[in-house]
Amino acid sequence: MTTAPQAEAIIDTIHRLRQQIPPAVTLIAVTKLLPVEVIRIAYDAGIRHIGESRVQEAIAKQAQLTDLPDITWHLIGHLQSNKVRKAVEHFQWIHSVDSLKLARKLDQAAAEQQKQPQCCLQVKMVPDPPKYGFDASDLPALLPELNQLTHLQFRGIMAIPPQAADADTITQVFVSARVLAETINQGGWSHLTLDQLSLGMSGDYQQAIAAGSTMVRLGTVLFGPRPQ
Repeated sequence: MTTAPQAEAIIDTIHRLRQQIPPAVTLIAVTKLLPVEVIRIAYDAGIRHIGESRVQEAIAKQAQLTDLPDITWHLIGHLQSNKVRKAVEHFQWIHSVDSLKLARKLDQAAAEQQKQPQCCLQVKMVPDPPKYGFDASDLPALLPELNQLTHLQFRGIMAIPPQAADADTITQVFVSARVLAETINQGGWSHLTLDQLSLGMSGDYQQAIAAGSTMVRLGTVLFGPRPQ
């Protein structure tokens, strides 16, 4: 149960961050493992973009928030193949399209549901074996096939720096992601218009914004440490 002082602290933090973050940058509140009441508090503070990492957890929360139809739901975690259809049904944005195989499955599900989810390509800008994502060096060769997936709206790139990266490496990741998006856009693809950069989390969102991010995914800095 969230106490009144905790709710006030969340609202104050959101208002403060919204003053710091440029209006053109979308603030996605990441609510993984947090109760629905926290989403309602964030909503009352002006948040309309909610990020979740797990499809089933998001579906359960959405069922309790049907009175807030103007929330835009962003899937930001790794998507398993058996959750693809549910993801297309329940999320307007899917940031974690991390392989050609997954993209094809999403396209098929979108065609069946007559939807066009907005998607980001998750790309590893530097080698990072623990993470999912296209390798930046491999992506150019895959663009012709991605461009044929006409039921997906490829809108941007999501990149996450390695966990122990120093400040210079973090900046390198963000700048490289922006340059990659610009390079892809110069290719004249009909279904790849990468006007969004999903870069930056609680610990590095300021660097991401400085590098050109248009979406920041903030959890801990808004709500404090997550429950275990």
